[in-house]
Amino acid sequence: MDEFVVILSRWQFAITTIYHFFFVPLTVGLSVLVAIMESIYVSTGKSMYKNMTKFWGKLFVINFAMGVVTGIVQEFQFGMNWSVYSRYVGDIFGAPLAIEALLAFFLESTFLGVWIFGWDKLPKRIHLLSIWLVAIGSTVSAFWILVANSFMQAPTGFVEENGRLIMNNFGALVANPNLWVQFPHTLLSGFTTGAFFVIGISAYHLFRNQNAPMFTSSIRLATIFGFISIFLVILVGHNQGQHMVKTQPMKMAAAEALWESEDPASFSLFSIVDEKNGKDVFSVRIPAVLSFLSFNSFTGEVKGINQLQLEYEQLYGPGNYTPPITISYWAFRAMVGAGFLMFLITALVLYSNMRNLNYSKIKLVRFLPFAIALPYISNSAGWILTEVGRQPWIVFGYMKTIDAVSPNVTISMVWMSLIGFALIYGILMVADIYLLAKFAKTIPNASTKKLSSSEKAYWE
Repeated sequence: MDEFVVILSRWQFAITTIYHFFFVPLTVGLSVLVAIMESIYVSTGKSMYKNMTKFWGKLFVINFAMGVVTGIVQEFQFGMNWSVYSRYVGDIFGAPLAIEALLAFFLESTFLGVWIFGWDKLPKRIHLLSIWLVAIGSTVSAFWILVANSFMQAPTGFVEENGRLIMNNFGALVANPNLWVQFPHTLLSGFTTGAFFVIGISAYHLFRNQNAPMFTSSIRLATIFGFISIFLVILVGHNQGQHMVKTQPMKMAAAEALWESEDPASFSLFSIVDEKNGKDVFSVRIPAVLSFLSFNSFTGEVKGINQLQLEYEQLYGPGNYTPPITISYWAFRAMVGAGFLMFLITALVLYSNMRNLNYSKIKLVRFLPFAIALPYISNSAGWILTEVGRQPWIVFGYMKTIDAVSPNVTISMVWMSLIGFALIYGILMVADIYLLAKFAKTIPNASTKKLSSSEKAYWE
């Protein structure tokens, strides 16, 4: 297989996947927040919470529609560019994808339609149930996609027959230990994305003193939701890192640019690496911290890239088993850096909530709309580390990426489809940002007039 075809095919899948994943976390997180808002409306009867639900629900629907359009392309690529992979693992990989489409997506999309057109037509509690079913469908959808991805990271529940992997234990597929560290991390990242989306847009309106009661309630709810979510993301991420040291030590070594095994192992604050010669050009490291992060102890060996390369050569045969180090290293730092910055921001806004401060007078508020980008940076960097750090494997230990590409695909075919997808997705991105910005800037009902003290008490 022409290596350039493989590179282009990987770029195509990476571009379409990362673009699609812009919408998935927001769908997961915002669906739950909208469901909570409507729950408050149903329990209190206050119109402000109905307006909140409709305002954020409209943005959720725009995001959901774009996610559906971009997600359809993903599965077609398996047949177009990755047919060898599809034949090799289709008996396993196809099952969770089919369940996701037939169960989760239909649950999600059906009840979203009920929710959109059911206002003032259905009893309040039935209408509320519909948005909770949408939120459950979004979560279940993410779960089954991650069942498929976790198999690629750590294959379980199969036998190899006639050059193919055949499922022989569905329970083992679902019980995959990798899934149960990956799924909570992804789900909570979605919750964080939804929270920062609400925080940023609410801050935009509060800075301009537009419908302060409604957006004050929105930012308070989103801040509590976001603070809890990002705190749990950090805890679960720590657990996921320890799992990675055991099951994919090369990925951790690449993320830390750790060339030689160390005990205790040092943590890299900043490294510039020479991948060609397998060494650091410049590095600042903190002794023993990587061992602590890996084993909850300041002693413990973390294997280095060079030792793992020799180990894999003995286990799998001659070849290069080292992933791109620079990409893995900086993707890990972008993910973690954005995560801790989000934790700091939610802590500061939560402090402002507790002090009952006037948001229009807080300097931080004017910068919060830009913080919407942070979860997207963290989510994208996390998936780049997950997939790039697994290389050269597409199914870890069983199939290399270079062996998975369709045999009859030519360079011109991939170039044309890559350019076509990039252009179409670029246009869709512009349209999506325009629609989200347009509706996010609108001032909801009962917000343009000056409120009396009695009206403020009612809205709050």
